[in-house]
This record gives sequence, C-alpha cells and structure tokens, in this order.
Amino acid sequence: MSSFFSLTLNSEINDLELISVEESLVGVSFEPGFVGEGISNAKAQLLSMGVLREACSQLEEYFRGKRKYFSIPLKTNLSVFQTSVLDEVLKIPYGEVVSYQELAIRIGKPGASRAVGSALGKNPIPIFIPCHRVIGSNGRLTGFAGGMDWKRYLLDLESN
Repeated sequence: MSSFFSLTLNSEINDLELISVEESLVGVSFEPGFVGEGISNAKAQLLSMGVLREACSQLEEYFRGKRKYFSIPLKTNLSVFQTSVLDEVLKIPYGEVVSYQELAIRIGKPGASRAVGSALGKNPIPIFIPCHRVIGSNGRLTGFAGGMDWKRYLLDLESN
C-alpha cells in the first residue's frame, strides 16, 4: 500500500496542500492539513517529495505568470467518464474558458452537461487539471472546489 505525502504552499488567497503518491501528484487541497504526511519507506518518501517540490515550484511560476503549462505526472482514481471529462479539460488552453455544455459536446455527450459538472466536482487535482476554465453557458462563474474567490483569481491571472 502506498503512502500519501504532502507539502503546503503559501499562495495569494490561502494555503494549498499538494498531495502525492510516489512519483505522481494525486491531489490539491484548499484545506491544508487535510491529508498530512504519511511516512512508510524512505524510497517512496523521496520520490514523493521530489514531485511535490517540483509541483510547488511550477505552481509558484504559474502564480507569477511565468508558466502556462504544467509538466507534473498526475494520477487520478476516477471512472472512465470522469477521466474523459478531465482529459478534455486538460486541452483547454491557458486563458480560455468553455461552458459545461461545450465540454459535454467535446466528449461526445451533448446532453450530459450536468454529469460533466459532477465529474468536474470530483477533480482531485484542481489548477493542474484546470477545471476553473469551465463556466456556465451564460458566462457566469459556477462551482469550484476552492470557491469563487479562487476561481476568479485563477481566471484573472490567466487573462492578463
């Protein structure tokens, strides 16, 4: 059984907890202290801490406007449908937004905008999987794990 490891990153709005298992980022929590650090074997800890440090570094560059794409190994444990939604979200370019309806069409399920919204709500790695780029059909900002302040901040950051 793999252990989770985490690092907390101080950010503009509040702290973020980045969570990894071995060489993959598996979560971003807007509630630091949610996971905590689990220590199993030294090799697993070393692999996890390397990916966490790199993820923190890339996030800091992103927040400074110096990075538009992330190159961290990501790992989710989601259904096939949820994974297809998040894979499509990864294709939304930096600084652009799409609606839930448009995302549903892109995955070949035009009547599934509510299911798309539900899948986005299960995104364990927000920001790295940029679900903040998905908005309502009317252009309004809708649900985000970190709250509307975070969503606004991320979209404003990317629009500059």
